[in-house]
Amino acid sequence: MYNPKSTKAEEFISDEEVLESLKYAEENKNNVELIDKILEKARLGKGLTHREAVVLLDCNIEEKNKEILALAEKIKKDYYGNRIVLFAPLYLSNYCVNGCVYCPYHAKNKHIPRRKLTQEEIKQEVIALQDMGHKRLAIESGEDPVNNPIEYILESIKTIYSIKHKNGAIRRVNVNIAATTVENYRKLHEAGIGTYILFQETYNKKSYEELHPTGPKHNYAYHTEAMDRAMQGGIDDVGLGVLYGLESYRYEFTALLMHAEHLEAVYGVGPHTISLPRIKKADDIDPDEFDNGIDDDTFAKIAACIRIAVPYTGMIISTRESEKCRERMLHLGVSQISGGSKTSVGGYFNPMPEKEESAQFDVSDRRSLDEVVKWLMELGYLPSFCTACYGSGRTGDRFMEICKHQQIHNFCHPNAIMTLKEYLEDYASPETRAVGEKLIEKEVQTLENPDIKSVVEKDLVKIHAGERDFKF
Repeated sequence: MYNPKSTKAEEFISDEEVLESLKYAEENKNNVELIDKILEKARLGKGLTHREAVVLLDCNIEEKNKEILALAEKIKKDYYGNRIVLFAPLYLSNYCVNGCVYCPYHAKNKHIPRRKLTQEEIKQEVIALQDMGHKRLAIESGEDPVNNPIEYILESIKTIYSIKHKNGAIRRVNVNIAATTVENYRKLHEAGIGTYILFQETYNKKSYEELHPTGPKHNYAYHTEAMDRAMQGGIDDVGLGVLYGLESYRYEFTALLMHAEHLEAVYGVGPHTISLPRIKKADDIDPDEFDNGIDDDTFAKIAACIRIAVPYTGMIISTRESEKCRERMLHLGVSQISGGSKTSVGGYFNPMPEKEESAQFDVSDRRSLDEVVKWLMELGYLPSFCTACYGSGRTGDRFMEICKHQQIHNFCHPNAIMTLKEYLEDYASPETRAVGEKLIEKEVQTLENPDIKSVVEKDLVKIHAGERDFKF
């Protein structure tokens, strides 16, 4: 049944192959010779198969686990350097017809306030986000063909891109909406979206159908095959993710990597991003009711093994997680984080009282964007608001070709420096600006190409003088 080149969900995510891989990993988790051979391959920085990766995940030899974590950190630095991309979610509507038992937006929840933003309200939200300093958004919406049709999503994207407030502009809109048709994905592509993101929640078909008892999301194959339709519709950057805590993490990890292998095998482009959410408390949702929760050490090991297995993909961790957890994950592979996030509809411009809150999940890291930026810089990271690859057409296989040859430093590092300078000039607190100016001075000196360094130095002067949106 297993066929990574098939476009049928139950063939490229074969339950039999997952279970055989888990059995293989269980039998070899203490096989030092095999683990060393896998690590030797991993050090080449070209990735691992799902079966090799789950052996590392299952490994319980302390010395080898230290090697795994150290290798993940090295691969992260080799591919992404010290840059961390920042974004924010924007919730458009929490109307939803699905019955997902882990989400407070489920149709049977009658006490959560339902809300859908008008285009004027979207404008207010975007201005509030621009005034924070954000350049990159991920729009979110429940699945409701009456309240949230594709036309509403497309109009909202057009509104978001149209708003230019002071020096603010949203330069990239990523989209996280329900699985849809090739025709609708083509419309999203034509609207100029960045990455299309869709979490699988769980790859275990039996669990999936139990967790999604009603609504269009109940259809496992249609949901799992969404990325194929997105690619067929012209979207070449897609983002995967599972919701850890719903099903066995070993099963989800293995199947997630199989999905990445499938995209690579069929389209020549693996996932642009992989997100790492864990189930969290929310209105009408108690995470303790799910018995597959994972502790922080297991969560960190998952991140490290994903980084090793798919070194080219961006990895995302949101404000679902605490400051302490997010700091740990930055070392192990995460390259994108949200900051100053609100997970309720209309949460930025005019937040509702807490008792009327419509948040999809509780936020653990409640710091402002400015606090997150300062924190990153003090940890030695370079906060990036860059969207240059999207603006320059470096997406899909064009981005992956550069990334897999570890050449994105020549584009992303200088772009990160310049977008950080924009942030410091327009939005940062005096304390954050002081830290940032010292960091920029240091980072410019790390640019090895004298021509690039010269251009960056000149553009930094222009940014200080008021010009914006320079990019390599």
